[in-house]
Amino acid sequence: MHAGLASDGGSKLKMLLTFVDALPAGNEEGTYYSIDLGGTNFRVLKVEVGDGSVVTRRKVELPIPEELIKGTIEELFNFVAVTLKEFVEAEDGKDEQRALGFTFSFPVRQTSVSSGSLIRWTKGFLIEDVVGKDVAQCLNEALARSGLNVNDTVGTLALGHYHDEDTVAAVIIGAGTNACYIERTDAIIKCQGLLTNSGGMVVNMEWGNFWSSHLPRTPYDISLDDETQNRNDQGFEKMISGIYLGEIARLVLHRMALESDVFGDAADNLSTPFTLSTPLLAAIRKDDSPDLSEVRRILQDHLKIPDTPLKTRRLVVKVCDIVTRRAARLAAAGIVGILKKLGRDGSGIASSGRTRGQLRRTVVAIEGGLYEGYPEFREYLDEALVEILGEEVARTVTLEVTVDGSGAGAALLAAVHSSNRQQGSI
Repeated sequence: MHAGLASDGGSKLKMLLTFVDALPAGNEEGTYYSIDLGGTNFRVLKVEVGDGSVVTRRKVELPIPEELIKGTIEELFNFVAVTLKEFVEAEDGKDEQRALGFTFSFPVRQTSVSSGSLIRWTKGFLIEDVVGKDVAQCLNEALARSGLNVNDTVGTLALGHYHDEDTVAAVIIGAGTNACYIERTDAIIKCQGLLTNSGGMVVNMEWGNFWSSHLPRTPYDISLDDETQNRNDQGFEKMISGIYLGEIARLVLHRMALESDVFGDAADNLSTPFTLSTPLLAAIRKDDSPDLSEVRRILQDHLKIPDTPLKTRRLVVKVCDIVTRRAARLAAAGIVGILKKLGRDGSGIASSGRTRGQLRRTVVAIEGGLYEGYPEFREYLDEALVEILGEEVARTVTLEVTVDGSGAGAALLAAVHSSNRQQGSI
């Protein structure tokens, strides 16, 4: 983290500046829109803010068509713009003006709070000739083509901070994974003389790309990396996030099938990449029936492995458990890394971690389907935090689940920055 803050390219962690230096204080009011583009789905939200609460009044969530993931940037943003226009007109009519927040879940080098160029695609997107382009400008152009004008604002972390001023970081653990946190501006060495009214700025770590000789990688991780189109990129993400966990388990099971007769003659049925999805892995791990009937069904219906004995089904559960536990523990280690950088891990390195001799309360906002929908993953992550930090410090750390956090948070930042700038909205 220090190296990434010192210079661009100094670390696998890009430590990107977001130019978000003002987070919600809890007194914002109004109705705002937000769009959230990234992963497998696209979301449009209408968010109402006031009286200390944030309520998503309406939400539309659409799968991103496969042809758009590998098409052109114009086609992708036209899809976004048309969906947003129809949503806004249905809600407020054509004449009502609202501010818009924009969450773009890919690595972007921002030049202001509302502009930034794409560094690279992740999560299977393969749209050519977009790297280096300003994605906010691409959105604006698409909105103009659809008949909308927009003042867009990029943000994260905001929803947690709105509800709790002790929120210092936000982590996404879903299809992909990333983290951001509030850094002192004087610690951002690569931008000497950077001044903000708050003395801090949200830094987008892009931690999915983290790699280190201290991060143990197995032959299965290497095989997975070789299968992917972004080989040698997103190493940390490929150990943690929902796109990849099922595939790691499949690679382990395939190796077992090749080296033993545990699956009989069904080794070939385990040879196709990504046939075991992470939702299936979670369902296998959750099966607590005496005969593991759900495991039997998944093996038969999805992997075409019939007639597995109970001993084999137990072995499959164990593999899925190990893959889940490792991912959760690595995510916990990443969270502790942020707390350590902020002096909130109880190490005593920075006095800011204590208030009047007492450990300071710390909140980390977490969003993402893997964390929200997989209780065993959450349990292992919590367990690892206690193991690394110790019980006393761990008691001061709260992991707060935020549903629609990135979307509602972007809307909140639209509220903050539009009121600061007093300029046009949708």
